[in-house]
Amino acid sequence: MIIALAVTAGCGQASVKEDGSGSNGSGASAGALSNGAAAGAVQTEEKGTMIYEAANGKIEVPKQPKRVLVLGDSYYGYLLALGIQPIGVTEHVKSNPYFAGYVNVPDLGDGKSTEKVLELQPDLIIVFQSDDGSIDQLSKIAPTVAIAYGKLPLREQLLEFGKLTGREKQAADWIAKWDQKIKDAEPKVKAAVGDQTVSILQPYAKGIYAFGHNYGRGGEILYGEFKLKAPSPIQKDAIDNGKGWASLSLEVLPEYAGDFIFTSPWSGDQGDPDAVYGSTIWKNLPAVKNNRVFELNKDAAYFNDPVSMEKHLDFIVQKLTGSR
Repeated sequence: MIIALAVTAGCGQASVKEDGSGSNGSGASAGALSNGAAAGAVQTEEKGTMIYEAANGKIEVPKQPKRVLVLGDSYYGYLLALGIQPIGVTEHVKSNPYFAGYVNVPDLGDGKSTEKVLELQPDLIIVFQSDDGSIDQLSKIAPTVAIAYGKLPLREQLLEFGKLTGREKQAADWIAKWDQKIKDAEPKVKAAVGDQTVSILQPYAKGIYAFGHNYGRGGEILYGEFKLKAPSPIQKDAIDNGKGWASLSLEVLPEYAGDFIFTSPWSGDQGDPDAVYGSTIWKNLPAVKNNRVFELNKDAAYFNDPVSMEKHLDFIVQKLTGSR
């Protein structure tokens, strides 16, 4: 009766549109809200919720979520950095060795089973931005927040997750520690690399991917934090346009190959990496001849969350400076 009265009072003050309702007993709306901010603000204060502006609209979410489910696997480590253990794990997250010790929770496979999600009774779901209809289905279970991949750099994205979960201080603390790590490592890396170029290359079934500044594989560190130079085609095709990646053929590989190369086989298909690594073109690259090729862990390379980035940083500094 109290909830009914509260809803009635809210509707009497402003128009609030709900696309779905939570069925997990949290009392939080699972849908996007239309305009009506004044009444909505009063209503959410009474219910212990707030309005969060996500890629899928203004979503009413709990201020202090207790059971967070992350189906956008790139975001799993953001929650860990804030001291939150998500209640389920996707297969991609489970395969990342950097999350060892943090995945002893129910396995959701590819994360597409709404039945498995319902069983976990989340009070907040975090997903990639998508137009496949899955967000509408998940919103019937719990408030579902969509995050656009790669739109925000590491620090800003972590601060957003801090705001979403009521963990702003934890976000700021992690950023302060990260800034110090970069400050300590940057002079050593710059001294070792100087004006030379760095590439991130992954063979796949139809060619080779070259990655830029915002698509994982350590690019955020190499090109973002340390401001190292990319070969001009990568700068043009994967960084300046904001895309984050480019696809190329083996024949033009020398144009994209830097003085230092970070690489691993692509984990997204069954292509034969030896078609590249075993080729004369690859073997004649200066980086290969000078032993400046460093192999990324293919199961971890995809991730660019705070936990994974700390591991990427250690690996990159070690390889570029020759430290142990």
